[in-house]
Amino acid sequence: MLKGDFILRRRIENRVILYQNERMTVAEEIIRNRKSVYPRFFTDQPVSDSDIWQLLEAANWAPTHRMTEPWRFIVLQGEKKDALGDVLASAYKEQVGASGFSERKFQSKKQKAVQSSAVLAIILQRDPEERLPEWEELAALSAAVQNLWIMASSLGLGGYWSSPKAITGRHEFFSLPEGQTCYGLFYLGHHNMPEVPRERSSIQSKVQWWK
Repeated sequence: MLKGDFILRRRIENRVILYQNERMTVAEEIIRNRKSVYPRFFTDQPVSDSDIWQLLEAANWAPTHRMTEPWRFIVLQGEKKDALGDVLASAYKEQVGASGFSERKFQSKKQKAVQSSAVLAIILQRDPEERLPEWEELAALSAAVQNLWIMASSLGLGGYWSSPKAITGRHEFFSLPEGQTCYGLFYLGHHNMPEVPRERSSIQSKVQWWK
């Protein structure tokens, strides 16, 4: 190999390594920056349909055993979204009764939906043949939501996964077909939430390394 060719090859290899390192840094940064952003921090700026589809497409690439792809989503906006808020508020009022009722909590249940640009109902579609245990499909559903959440963070959007008892399961509001179960809501919006420190305990304390 000529000296000039060798130098050119080394330069290309170095650029490839640099590009790979940059990609790793970006991926790690996005994962670490994913956080729960609550609707009270959402702005009035609507989230575009194209951005929502981008989130859903990311969710669609989650790992799935036997390719059951058990994730389903219902996107609620406008009147349907506000109606969901009314259902959650009414369910809270019925659950606690007059003695435990708090107007602040009642309004909070309603406003979470109102303040969101969109609310995504997180649905599990159980494999009709039950070829695998349910927990594996729940794990796939969770991975799909994580993908969605990371993509939202990368687009500068805020959101969080809520699992209100009133709506999880097979609530009549969604009229889910047989085999589908709601496992919570993902509130979504543009936001102005201030940066706050995020911490995790050391990974070393959570790992056993056997050789």
